[in-house]
Amino acid sequence: MLLAAGLKGIEDGLVPPPSTEGIVYEMSAAERAKRGIGTLPSSLIEAVELTEKSQLVREALGDHTFNAFIENKKHEWDDYRIHVTDYEIKR
Repeated sequence: MLLAAGLKGIEDGLVPPPSTEGIVYEMSAAERAKRGIGTLPSSLIEAVELTEKSQLVREALGDHTFNAFIENKKHEWDDYRIHVTDYEIKR
């Protein structure tokens, strides 16, 4: 997947952004926004939903593998979502 993304960037003539100085996790949301630093998905389901919309991922994996991957990740999310943790039981 990384190779496909890199090749797509080369084909499209994309230029990587400058490196970021400082510790991103210690920056406020305002500071990250000011520097143009986005955020990663905050949950597996959010990542899966974004991936479902990605033509690049679909092309890199092929339809069969892409669909199986998405389906498996949704099952993984459901297993996680319904799991009661020790922390929740103790609370």
